Amino acid sequence: MLDTTIAGSLPKPEWLAEPEKLWAAWRFEGEELKRAQERAAAEWLRHQEAAGIDIVTDGEQFRIHFVHGFLEHIKGIDWEKKTAMGIRDNRYTVQVPTVTGPVSRPQSVHLDEVRFMRARTTRKLKFTLPGPMTICDTIADDYFESRPDMALAFAGILNEEVRELAAAGVDVVQFDEPAFNVFMDDVKSWGIAALDRAVEGLACTTAVHICYGYGIEENLRWKDTLGDEWRQYEEIFPALNTSRIDQISLECAESRVPLSLMGLLKDKEVMVGAVAVTPDRVETPEEVAATIRAAMRYVDPERLYPCTNCGMTPIPYEIALGKLNSLAAGAALVRNSL
Repeated sequence: MLDTTIAGSLPKPEWLAEPEKLWAAWRFEGEELKRAQERAAAEWLRHQEAAGIDIVTDGEQFRIHFVHGFLEHIKGIDWEKKTAMGIRDNRYTVQVPTVTGPVSRPQSVHLDEVRFMRARTTRKLKFTLPGPMTICDTIADDYFESRPDMALAFAGILNEEVRELAAAGVDVVQFDEPAFNVFMDDVKSWGIAALDRAVEGLACTTAVHICYGYGIEENLRWKDTLGDEWRQYEEIFPALNTSRIDQISLECAESRVPLSLMGLLKDKEVMVGAVAVTPDRVETPEEVAATIRAAMRYVDPERLYPCTNCGMTPIPYEIALGKLNSLAAGAALVRNSL
């Protein structure tokens, strides 16, 4: 009960890539890079276990970016044909690669990484992948007739991938869908259908992570425009409650999300973001416990999974480590009081 986990990325050690920076280039190449990534993933695994995190991850130490780290292994994408694209409804513009033909997955992208992690822990293991809608919002299209067509094509590829990862010992597969908080009509029209296709036939636990984005300047400015209450989840939670997904996350720590919106997820497990992705402070265990207890007004503790709001790539290593410790300690405070 109240098993803790993290939403996605953890900071890369400064010897692996430039710290506190999205899209930071690797400091190694070839076999040296692989060994360095494994060292970083094992280091974060030890940190998670020592902190008391129940469902551990690799912290995305094998990927520069949570979307492109998967896509760079998919055929049909031209990485030389860069297109300026407004990400998350033009919140910020990035030069992205372009889909120019049928997409396919020649072989598993992350199987070796999962095997590496599975061999080093007896705890439940989670692996994160980009969701179909967020892929469509992070890569340009010069082949498909529509975003829904493109999303379903990538959903089929993701399904192939996660079937292999689950067979290799992954307990939880999480799809990251920050685009769900931006294109709410599309979520209901085709986004959830694509997500359901991605998890079709899976025996492991499935999750979708929906947040307000990394703690970077562009996202912080956007949050300032959302008013006194952030009610984006209200539009999509009823539809998600009827989806195939087992767990749904939401950002709660230091946010303006009305926690009552969790009541719309009556048939799901809920990952409650209990630590923020802010770089300047570590929540106390008591603050984490307060967020969990507030969530328990709307969700039974048996369905609650205390979590981080989002990935922590852009924040200092020691701050992220402190947040892991506070997350586990705060959950323990509540668990011991029940």
